[in-house]
Amino acid sequence: MTSWLDISADSDFSIYNFPYGVFSVADGERKAASALGDYIIDLDAFHKHGFFDSLALPDNVFVAETLNDFIKLGKPTTNGLRAILQKLFTEDRGINDKLSELTYKMSEVEMHLPVEIKDYTDFYSSREHATNVGTMFRGKENALMPNWLHLPVGYHGRASSIVVSGTDIKRPVGQMRPDKEQPPVFGASRLMDFELEMGFIIGKETKLGQRISTAEAEDHIFGLILFNDWSARDIQGWEYVPLGPFLGKNFGSTVAPWIVPLEALDHFKISGPEQEPKVLPYLEYQGDKRYDINLEVAIETAAGSETVISRSNFQYMYWNMCQQLAHHTINGCNVNVGDLYASGTISGETEDSYGSMLELTWRGSKPLKLEDGSERKFLQDGDSLILRGFGDKEGVRVGFGEARGKITPADPHTV
Repeated sequence: MTSWLDISADSDFSIYNFPYGVFSVADGERKAASALGDYIIDLDAFHKHGFFDSLALPDNVFVAETLNDFIKLGKPTTNGLRAILQKLFTEDRGINDKLSELTYKMSEVEMHLPVEIKDYTDFYSSREHATNVGTMFRGKENALMPNWLHLPVGYHGRASSIVVSGTDIKRPVGQMRPDKEQPPVFGASRLMDFELEMGFIIGKETKLGQRISTAEAEDHIFGLILFNDWSARDIQGWEYVPLGPFLGKNFGSTVAPWIVPLEALDHFKISGPEQEPKVLPYLEYQGDKRYDINLEVAIETAAGSETVISRSNFQYMYWNMCQQLAHHTINGCNVNVGDLYASGTISGETEDSYGSMLELTWRGSKPLKLEDGSERKFLQDGDSLILRGFGDKEGVRVGFGEARGKITPADPHTV
């Protein structure tokens, strides 16, 4: 497909994409949006001009704080709207004459958290990442815990501290035990880290007691979003036994403002790894369930110098999203529209494709050299961490925008 609108070949928001988000202009009301090239598509304006009449949408469905009510209308509606936009921007049909009424430049708007997230689950599903971390702390022979190859390991995280790209992240404080021979101490975390992840958003709810099979999972997944699970490694290391992550994680997680519909990524589906030992029947699946999506991590210093520190790919997932959702609901746990499920850190097979500072610097023993000559073992105050992602195959490009956050100093009175 080719649009009559001028779109850069390397734009994340091609004619094949049309992601969904929420925007506002100045201090105005929040409204639902899509994106094409450098333009924000005002879905409410399109609706009021009658372009979506065939979908029989509620009058003010796009004038909302979040996308939840729109997503609840179901995939026939949300995918139908994408199809209409693709047709309008390839055939024109009078859109060009009304472009100033229907769109904004991205530089003119503020983007917001796209959905209301009431529940958030984080998985641990990249074998390369799990092996790296296990090797550091338990040795190579015991890198994977006994359950890891039998089920998608996960934990329930804190939904209230998930923020949209561009929101500053305050360095957390808490208990740490840097010297195992001494009692714990209190202070600001010294080992601030990121985790490169992808998240998926639930688009179809279930009732308590209902299961979702791997065959049904894609019907319940609305779309994907970039996700950075900020981590304070020193706080985490002292607190996580025996119940897992807590204060070392819940101070903040960053998402991109755009949700890419699952169907926009069909072109990038690939087969999964052979899973050995054989999984239990409820985790078996058919077809291609992994995605070839390029991922990139960059540090931007306070002075504005940017260095790409990792290039990875979403394909480095041992457990796919369908298996994750099937496992999450096998006991009858219900899901709601807007729930967020994160992949866990995505690390590739080479040192330059690892998805955290913990791995990239191997617990600080191999500092990273940045473009400005400075070094990093872990993240410093003033550093901005940027995640980017896109699929690019056979002339089809679909991207996710950026998930960006800057670390600011801990409050002095709390340290």
